[in-house]
Amino acid sequence: MIKYLILYFPMLIFSGATLPFEVMPEFVQRFVGVFPMIQGIQLMKATFLVLPLEHAGLPIVIMLDVTLVCGGIAVKCFKWE
Repeated sequence: MIKYLILYFPMLIFSGATLPFEVMPEFVQRFVGVFPMIQGIQLMKATFLVLPLEHAGLPIVIMLDVTLVCGGIAVKCFKWE
């Protein structure tokens, strides 16, 4: 249980939901830019602010990649008993 919290809390803090992503230092933005929660919030911002599609391209690609990787892991590890 604790190993999941080690991932959850940094993603929550650095997702942009608690501290705006734009005010983080550039090196932190590059480091946490691959977290799926950040990409989801970037997609929501692009949608709510009606930004051009080019602002949503990278978050869509990252979210699809995370979905495919996690889906593959789930298919491999999940077994009906």
